[in-house]
Amino acid sequence: MEIIQKSTLEELAKEVFKIEADSIMKLQSRINDNLEEAVEKIISSKGRVIVTGMGKSGLIGRKIAATLSSTGTPAYFLHPAESTHGDSGIITREDVVIAISNSGETMELLNLLPLIKRFEVPLIVLAGNKNSTLGKCADIYFDISVEKEACPLGKAPTASTTATLAMGDALAVCLLKQRGFSTEDFLLYHPSGALGKGILYMIKDLMLKDKALLPIAHENDTFIETVDLISKKKLGCALVVNEENKLTGLITDGDIRRILLRYPDVSILSTKTVMTKNPKTISANDMAAKALALMEKHSITSLAVCDENNSPIGIIHIHDLLKAGVA
Repeated sequence: MEIIQKSTLEELAKEVFKIEADSIMKLQSRINDNLEEAVEKIISSKGRVIVTGMGKSGLIGRKIAATLSSTGTPAYFLHPAESTHGDSGIITREDVVIAISNSGETMELLNLLPLIKRFEVPLIVLAGNKNSTLGKCADIYFDISVEKEACPLGKAPTASTTATLAMGDALAVCLLKQRGFSTEDFLLYHPSGALGKGILYMIKDLMLKDKALLPIAHENDTFIETVDLISKKKLGCALVVNEENKLTGLITDGDIRRILLRYPDVSILSTKTVMTKNPKTISANDMAAKALALMEKHSITSLAVCDENNSPIGIIHIHDLLKAGVA
């Protein structure tokens, strides 16, 4: 066996990336009325999307069907080889079929054509040859042809399957947008796992809201009093309010260290003088993932939770988010 040098392997990998990236980019020029027609046809359908493909195209088809289903478009994968043994009964007159075949001549898919045409089911074809049998029978055709595969032998489906997957993703995203599919809708289909955890919780589910435990300081408190409050509440910060109980500032453990270095005599300081004004806040009805995004963006570890009057009603700490799996 020939031993290939590391540098050669890296160059080969980069060449694969380039070929596959180029294949995807060239899809842009092939998007025309076919995309709008496909989206309209699927959304107006009273049934489901039936995705079918053989071999590697079938594996890509399974992924496309899964993506459609998880983003608001009910979809099923039909194995074309099994379809001629009764599984084609899954197709109804209300459905839309997406058939995937690079050659457009996959026999197992061609065997489905009589049923599709008899039921007058809309047929969307993703293929590499418009003049193929499938291409000619398509109601809507998407060209997923590639100049060459990334495989050095030119045989293994690589660039072609990547292009097909990208086209399927584009269709799924357009359908998602057209349906007005929201984050809350996404949550319904992903109640667990890494995808769902980020949006599973609302701030109100995780925040500390016990008034007796909240570190609320007042603008006119002395700095020493506020430090004592932070020490007692053990949350690493104090939420500062004015006489109307509106949040006006924040003091953190980090602020305390900086203040001690800056002022030789802290006994004369008021909380208002040294607090960080206009701190970042969040609503109890916001999603926990939004809090994590704010913390990461501004390099902070906690946020004040305020009501519609900007009065503090709770506090959310990054430890609460991590413990709940919001990451």
